[in-house]
This record gives sequence, C-alpha cells and structure tokens, in this order.
Amino acid sequence: MNDDPNGKAPGALMRREAAEAAAVFVRSAVQDVPPPPSMPQSIYTVARGSSDAAACMLWYEYMAVLGIPVTSLPPSVFSLMGGVRMSGAHLLVISQSGGSDDLVRAAAGARAHGAHVTALINADGSPLAAEADCVVPVGAGPERAVPATKSVIGSVAAGMALLAAMDPGYARTCASAAAIFADLGGPLRPDPTLRAALLRAQHVYVIGRGAGYGAAQEVALKLKETCALHAEAYSASEVLHGPLQLTTRPLFALLLDTGSPETQASLDAAEARFREEGSDVLRLRARDLGSGDLAPPAAAALLLNALYPAILETALALGFDPDAPDTLAKVTRTL
Repeated sequence: MNDDPNGKAPGALMRREAAEAAAVFVRSAVQDVPPPPSMPQSIYTVARGSSDAAACMLWYEYMAVLGIPVTSLPPSVFSLMGGVRMSGAHLLVISQSGGSDDLVRAAAGARAHGAHVTALINADGSPLAAEADCVVPVGAGPERAVPATKSVIGSVAAGMALLAAMDPGYARTCASAAAIFADLGGPLRPDPTLRAALLRAQHVYVIGRGAGYGAAQEVALKLKETCALHAEAYSASEVLHGPLQLTTRPLFALLLDTGSPETQASLDAAEARFREEGSDVLRLRARDLGSGDLAPPAAAALLLNALYPAILETALALGFDPDAPDTLAKVTRTL
C-alpha cells in the first residue's frame, strides 16, 4: 500500500482525506447552527455530483423528523430559467467550493422568489456564501484529491446539525452519531471481498433504499470517476423493474444497508432476486461496521467511510490515480 505524506504517490491524497472523514463527521454533526427565522413549509435541495448524493442521504431524515416535503430542485430552474415561487420554502444548497455559477444563481434566484437560503459549504468566503441567508460550515478543511470524500461525509453531518437547529430534540441523535464515529479509531480497512468483486466486475449496480440510496449514488459516482467502471445507482424498489434485465449480462450488485427497519423487506427482495438471476451479489450492512443505533443518514455516511478505501485500492489495482482522474477537475463550473 502506498502511503506518501506529501501527496505525490498515486492515491495518497484520497487516502489521507478519507482517513480524516470520521473526525470531520464528529466536528460537523455537533456544531451550533442558528435556528431558521421560521419553520419551512417545504425544503428544496440544490447540489451537483457528490453533494447531491449527500442531499439525498438527508431528504428522508428531514421528512421523517419535520413532516414536510423535501426534494431536489434543478439549479437550471433559476440559472437558466425565470425561477419558481418559493414563498414559505427553504432552499438548502450544498457545495464543496461554493463557486459553481449555477448554484450561486440558484441561491440568488430562490431568495428573490421568497425562499430562505441555507448553504452547506466547505470553503470560506465563496460566492455562494454571499447569496445565502445562513451558512453552515462543512468543516472538512482543504480537500486536494479530485474525488470528494471527507467533504461528502462532512456535508451529511452538517445537514444533520442543521436539522437539529430546526428540531432541538434531534441534537441527541447528532451527539450519539458523533460518539460512534469518534469510537471508530481511524479509517476502516478495505473489504477484500468487495475489492475482489470490483476487480472482476464489468458492470455494477449499487443499490440502496432511503438514505442508503443517496450513499448508492455516491458510490456509483466514485466508481466511475476513480476506476472508470460502469456503475449505476438504483433504489431497491426501482431496480426490479426494467433495470433487472441487465442481469442477463455479467453484473455485480452491491447492496448498501443502513439498517433502517422499513428498508429491510425491499433490500431482502432485491438481494434474493439478483442471486436468483446469478449475479455476483454483496450486501454491506452498517451494523457490521459497528454502527450501533445510528440515524439513517449517519449510517449511510458510515457505509461511505468503509467504501472509500476499497474504491481507492480498486482504482490503484486497475492502474488509475484516483487523486487526479484524466478528464476531471476539483471544481466543476457549470452554468
């Protein structure tokens, strides 16, 4: 295993930053976030890439705790179009850099149409911060590898801290999750079974439900950008429709299980069907990682904490430098 503290060996940056993710979660989950001026009637999230996956990990928890609709809104509604009415709504924008033009325009447009805008950002003094009513720091510190790791897990934690500002009783959930992450004792070791399955895979389905679906989106994205491996994320409920037909070709199905009781039947059904069709199947459970009684978004973040090292080692074994994929840059500026 290469371990270069100067970040010159392939994967050294991603390895170091992924190893810092648990500590980032601990800090971000228990930070003091000011309560919003009023309770929202609905919440819309705006994000791209890994940040959008983090948003998905948070949607279900916000709806369960607050009892209001939470869903994604495409930035182009404001960056390219004339916007929509946002009176009584909150816009939650998640960004590592806070510099993407479309996110900045979305925040400004949503405020102009009546929304209260909160931004979860990992960079200080960004253009996005200037357009937000409230900024919640992700608190991951500098992240130099192109694939985001600690900032994704930090975004989930910061989103949980924001939820605690809306529902003070949720602060206990955040504190409990932070304690579990603090007890991890460093980065989780790569799963050799998972790495072997990824190395022989041609196509990968990453399957989750609830917050686990957001984690599935993030894992599929990481496999694409670091390993150049065709990977798609699906909900356990949706994958048994048309996408199941791809089991007629070699397929690896990776199921991410946060342990939420309401998701078990769906994940069980998907696992059984993929095994029946002869697919290579692995189910990764948060409880097997020492999760204890974690809230679903925290359990999803714990799964990512275990998967990032395995994805890193897979990329290196395939001859890629995950720190600097050929076609990608750290900050993607979209219009």
